[in-house]
Amino acid sequence: MMKYAFLLRLRVPLLLLVLFASSTYGDDRPNLVFLLTDDQSTSSMGCYGNSEVKTPHLDALARAGVVFDCHYVSTAICMASRANIMTGKFEFRHGCNFEHGALHSSHWAESYPILLKEAGYRTAIAGKIGFEVTTRSGKKGVLPDGDFDRWGAGPGQTSYLTARNKSMVGYAKEFPHSSRSYGAFGADFIKESAKSRQPFCLSISFKAPHKPATPDPQDNTIYAGMRFTKPRNFGREYGLHFAPQSRYGRQYERFHSWNYSDKYDEVMAIYYQQVYAVDVAVGMIRAALRSHGVEKNTVVIFTSDNGFMCGAHGYGSKVLPYEESSRVPLIVYDPRHRNSGKELRCDALTGNVDLMPTLLELAAVAVPEGIDGKSILPLYEDAGARIRESLPLVNVWGPSEVFSLSVVTERHKYIYWPWAGEGFKAAEELYDMEEDPFELKNLVTSPEEGAVLVQMRKQYDAYVDLWRREAVDYHNYKPLARFFDRNLPWPSRKEALGVSK
Repeated sequence: MMKYAFLLRLRVPLLLLVLFASSTYGDDRPNLVFLLTDDQSTSSMGCYGNSEVKTPHLDALARAGVVFDCHYVSTAICMASRANIMTGKFEFRHGCNFEHGALHSSHWAESYPILLKEAGYRTAIAGKIGFEVTTRSGKKGVLPDGDFDRWGAGPGQTSYLTARNKSMVGYAKEFPHSSRSYGAFGADFIKESAKSRQPFCLSISFKAPHKPATPDPQDNTIYAGMRFTKPRNFGREYGLHFAPQSRYGRQYERFHSWNYSDKYDEVMAIYYQQVYAVDVAVGMIRAALRSHGVEKNTVVIFTSDNGFMCGAHGYGSKVLPYEESSRVPLIVYDPRHRNSGKELRCDALTGNVDLMPTLLELAAVAVPEGIDGKSILPLYEDAGARIRESLPLVNVWGPSEVFSLSVVTERHKYIYWPWAGEGFKAAEELYDMEEDPFELKNLVTSPEEGAVLVQMRKQYDAYVDLWRREAVDYHNYKPLARFFDRNLPWPSRKEALGVSK
């Protein structure tokens, strides 16, 4: 039985529930394949404009489906982002992140894997699930391995060496590197599921291209000796206009310590090589869908938990609200839809919280009340449609100095840095991504952008108010609404953190 759903709901035995779901929904619901990478920027794929990389299977998926060009993660760090995806909720409404705590079982009980399983889907997950589940706030969590029909995931960051991942050891001999092992796991689950009468949901959470950089050796020749074009905003000189708070975290020093500054081609070759192995695994999974006769009734979704700075503006890593860190790839392919195969792109604003209700709507499963996500299926129907006006971008991880709350719309981004201690002043940034996609000019002091600034501040204040009203009352999220309230003086905001400096 499913650990947490059973503990919380005590509805009916799982077998009876599955039989009821089968008779209620029938057998024509689509299968679902959800593919998630770790730290993958949009610039790492051919279909997002990089002609120097090799991502043939992902590019083919893009041609078959719809590519989303304005897709953001509302928290740009893996643990919280993955909880966002699973629950359809912003971080402050599920309360899960590093240094805060595990995902409470009440949220897990309404996650897409649990709801799909209750509705009769066979479910499987492999790779880096990224969080644990707890029945009591503040208590250490456990992995929800019993909540899936097939389990290939692992604790923490997992390992690039397949043999070190307990649930994947059986694949280690043929696929010693984890990326291809997840492709094999997916292919096997598809083969098993194709024989059953149940629809299935396969979730693969690749570790790649997360550091420490550990590419599959069999791909060593893919980018050997290549030189790569640096983005227009590469280097420290293109980050001088950023708020000084942004330089306080490890993202700033990693421009040098991770060798973007002096070994860019070598570092990027390894990064792209890791993405290449993911691309191969995606090809393995799609080949299995075809060979077992289920491709035409299987929706495939591909995205990443956050992006990566890769030296842009003189930063490494992620977390920050800038484009390279917070905007990520999203490809959706529904073979049943008339718009598939038309090579459509959508520039409507979407977020990682939108994926959970999308998966549920595809499966004809009722979406729980009180989530923040909105199904993106209307955008597949009409790429010119819109489902939301804005999204919050949250960071409450790392030193308090680098905490930020931002609002992004299709065109603009407003960033507020609350920290005002030790010689700092609270800072604002405003960017027009249509005119300035590389975020090279902070428009906060531009008179012609005054009306935009006023409007973005209003949207920001609305998210602070939502945080104040809806944040979980544990893991120290409630007080942070005061910290982000730009209308409060610094001493009041500082008290929300419980710090003296």
